[in-house]
Amino acid sequence: MSETLRRVILIAASLAILALANHAIYSKERLLAEGRVVLLDLAPVDPRSLMQGDYMALRFKVADDAFGSWGRSYNVQIKDGRIVVKVDARGVAQFSRMDDGTALAADEALMRYRVRAGTVKFATNAFFFQEGHAKYYQRARYGEFRVGADGDLLLTAMRGEKLERLGPAESR
Repeated sequence: MSETLRRVILIAASLAILALANHAIYSKERLLAEGRVVLLDLAPVDPRSLMQGDYMALRFKVADDAFGSWGRSYNVQIKDGRIVVKVDARGVAQFSRMDDGTALAADEALMRYRVRAGTVKFATNAFFFQEGHAKYYQRARYGEFRVGADGDLLLTAMRGEKLERLGPAESR
């Protein structure tokens, strides 16, 4: 293979990687700007793993409601997919049904889930924060997500019992 052809291939591959990375960044930025705010109740987590250094281990009640103990079982094969949640006036979501392609009502939203290491996860299983800020998140009761029409979601904040955003004042 000639040196010129190698350079052309290298440049083309580099441009493709750059285009994919920029598309991913654009998609996430768009979701943050335009996504619907949906709050998910936190489910109890093993207290030993709740606060581990600079992150908080997360589990969401909606996973338990949708999958029962299967959502935490290594013996049952659940595939990645989407669920439908009913969102109340405060933005708090409850499991409604599995996504079967049926049109959504105005008070419903799709949420994509993934199965990793035998556990159902919505966007993530941890909330990361700055070192020394664990005290701000100890009262967390809800995870705040930005949800797209296609069910893609991003965890954006933690909220307390009264739906207040948690964290240092400058980050709220």
